[in-house]
Amino acid sequence: MVNVTINGIPVSVPEGSTILDATRAAGCPVPTLCFLKDINEIAACRVCVVELEGADHLITACNNICAEGMVIRTNSTKVREARRTNIELILSQHRLNCPACNREKSCQLKKVANSINMDDHMNFLHEYQPDNWDQTFPLIRNESKCIRCMRCISFCDKVQSLSVWDVVGTGSHTTVGVSGGRDIKDADCALCGQCITHCPVNALRARDDTKAIFGLDGALNDPDKVVVVQVAPAVRAAWGESFDLGPEVATEKRLATALRRIGFDYVFDTNFSADLTIMEEGTEFLHRMQDGKEHKWPMFTSCCPGWVRFLKSQYPDMVGELSTAKSPQAMFGAVTKTYFARKIGVDPNKIVCVSVMPCVAKKAELAIPNLSDAGAGRDVDFSITTREMCRMISADQIDVSALPETDFDSPLGTGTGAAVIFGATGGVMEAALRTCVYILTGENPDPDHTFTDVRGLDGWKEATYEVAGVKVRTAVTSGLGNTRKLIRALRRGEVHYDFVEVMACPGGCVGGGGQPIHYNEERAGQRGQVLYDYDAGNVMRFSHENPDVQALYADFLGEPCGELSHHLLHTDHHGWQMPPALRYDDDVIPVR
Repeated sequence: MVNVTINGIPVSVPEGSTILDATRAAGCPVPTLCFLKDINEIAACRVCVVELEGADHLITACNNICAEGMVIRTNSTKVREARRTNIELILSQHRLNCPACNREKSCQLKKVANSINMDDHMNFLHEYQPDNWDQTFPLIRNESKCIRCMRCISFCDKVQSLSVWDVVGTGSHTTVGVSGGRDIKDADCALCGQCITHCPVNALRARDDTKAIFGLDGALNDPDKVVVVQVAPAVRAAWGESFDLGPEVATEKRLATALRRIGFDYVFDTNFSADLTIMEEGTEFLHRMQDGKEHKWPMFTSCCPGWVRFLKSQYPDMVGELSTAKSPQAMFGAVTKTYFARKIGVDPNKIVCVSVMPCVAKKAELAIPNLSDAGAGRDVDFSITTREMCRMISADQIDVSALPETDFDSPLGTGTGAAVIFGATGGVMEAALRTCVYILTGENPDPDHTFTDVRGLDGWKEATYEVAGVKVRTAVTSGLGNTRKLIRALRRGEVHYDFVEVMACPGGCVGGGGQPIHYNEERAGQRGQVLYDYDAGNVMRFSHENPDVQALYADFLGEPCGELSHHLLHTDHHGWQMPPALRYDDDVIPVR
């Protein structure tokens, strides 16, 4: 242990601890902006400066290691004035439209400025750069709000292994831009959105699509349109955070009520199409295992568009190993504008299909031409993030805690416990295995204990299960850096799998780039547990037990992976182009 004194308080910390760690242990935490533990410890913002006895200058707390006998002051006059000056300098280049900024409640810069007794008197000229960004792209960067903390660069590089962002310019013109001098639309960005959720301000955000739905000329105000909305599994685990409500209050049924209050004609659950995905993807996997043909292994899940974008850009010679099943969002759109339109007797061209997703990549997915097969324009018209949905609820002045609970609408609102865990890493694999066991044996496995090895937040998990006498080698990974490690091991022949689940965001969809933002907090574990609780409390635990999915096959689709199912619910992943990687691994064969 190392003994130091913080503001007169003696404290012992483990060797290797930073001064920042010690100040927190002493109950005297110092503010931070750029700091992200183990990922971005570069002291770029200089907000965490402290006074070290015997030193002739202030030092940063986040990246200086404690030494025996240090005497540190975090709140001296010198420290306070330096911290204030640093914040003033940052604010001088930051566009101050705080009341209209959608990060107003979660802006770390605002929080720090408020905590150090700032006022409206500024000693520096306020000047910021203009925003020149393609506003149609799903990911928006606001140059006038960037504070050069470099967190986006570090996270994309060290965690997601894509290095989409880089430092550009020099001196006072230093800022962040797309690496390689590329335009963002030409970059190999997976659109995972992790740079957004790790930005301390609103320099990075998802494109706002709420006005097209909610505005004066939006779909909800068009009397000739039938507007349906689907809610992804992970959304229900996190939406209450925007209203400071726990999951016991911010339930999925209160969410259904809130969306009806906003004006949606039908409120459906993506859990329905998650169950449908299992029927299609699980059947496809079993066909590959049993048809006697040569297949490249493993089969990869395909429900995460960020992962699909990653594979197409980084390892294009492996795209054929993806399941051909569409994502639950895309399947829902196809069913809505065919089966459901016929059921309610409405021209599918009059249906507007909106999805609420924990994801930014879904905004790009719905625009892929060969994912729309219903014959009525795009199968899914708009995809909004959890954050966008919460802003719509707030704009309607809805008191969430006072809402009654109501069910999702039928027939696309029924979901099983297997479907709801799609939002957690390992959930797709577990749901698929539950149904595969039933198809092969005629008996349901124990849903609480059979496949728990694929649960948890480890970035790369593997398990082998024996199903009807057949060994199935599985792996689950989340986060694109972990994914790259797994793929490299596969390509080197170091590991062998039959079925692999990949989610682009660490922890799965619950940690998605469209979820509520909390500075330096990773909530995937807590949110995932909410979904497992929903699973445990559901009377139906298996996708093949969903009565509305059974009716869909009986009345319309025929059978899983049948002719109509294949037309509406599957896709050719080679049928669209993804910008290539700046640099490929040496063994990758680029596909031109």
